[in-house]
Amino acid sequence: MCELFAMSSREPSTVTFSLRALAEHGGKTAPHKDGWGIAYYEDTDIRVLRDTTCASNSLWVQFVEQQELCSTLVLSHIRKATEGAIALKNTQPFSRELGGRMHVFAHNGHLPGIREEREFRLDSFHPVGDTDSEYAFCALLERINCSWRSHGTIPELPPRLDMITEFARDIRKSGPANFLYCDGEVLFAHGHRRTQTDGEIKPPGLHLLHRECPIERPLSETAGVSITSANQDIVLVASVPLTAEAWKPFGDGQVIALLRGQVVARVSV
Repeated sequence: MCELFAMSSREPSTVTFSLRALAEHGGKTAPHKDGWGIAYYEDTDIRVLRDTTCASNSLWVQFVEQQELCSTLVLSHIRKATEGAIALKNTQPFSRELGGRMHVFAHNGHLPGIREEREFRLDSFHPVGDTDSEYAFCALLERINCSWRSHGTIPELPPRLDMITEFARDIRKSGPANFLYCDGEVLFAHGHRRTQTDGEIKPPGLHLLHRECPIERPLSETAGVSITSANQDIVLVASVPLTAEAWKPFGDGQVIALLRGQVVARVSV
């Protein structure tokens, strides 16, 4: 299976792939060698870098390290292909515009038969590539389309959370469905099941680490990335713990909403 990583922070932070941790999972210490991608939010837009080579050998990873890009919202994905060729069109995270904002999605799992499910039929949104993950993203956008189109501003958080949790509940019927989704303000993470080290598919599908950083204790080289900022609240989400710190596993079917480095909602569905 693939691996997911995301960050939500109160103040903009630099996030640098560490070749000693996260990027090494992309083909060196783990078999996720079929591409990688990262999306940085900047106001209502995003900066996305994707590559079809393994992260541990990618010159683009080194480029990301050197640029020290700042953001309060970052989503990343390291791919182990299960459906669709190794190609840029099948490389996550995926992004689309909706309601004047960029929406970003990354999935870890396998959803066989999702295209045949009536509740996931597509109309306004269609995949560019061949993966079940991108199809799932398009199905999610179909569900939230009316809510975002009918509002002149961002919909309130409670109805957004309801739609995401309902989607998570439904998509789990198709297979393992760990995903990250961001609408430019709130980062939603759904933990389900993934292939564990013993070979069994079971929870947890995601892990969470919340760190507070007063001015006298800036963060540095943590959790496979480099984060530097003062007076910070930072929440990291990853498929597997990236350090020896106290990462907390998601419950089976748990949805967590993150806003500016804080957990603002937890729902078990």
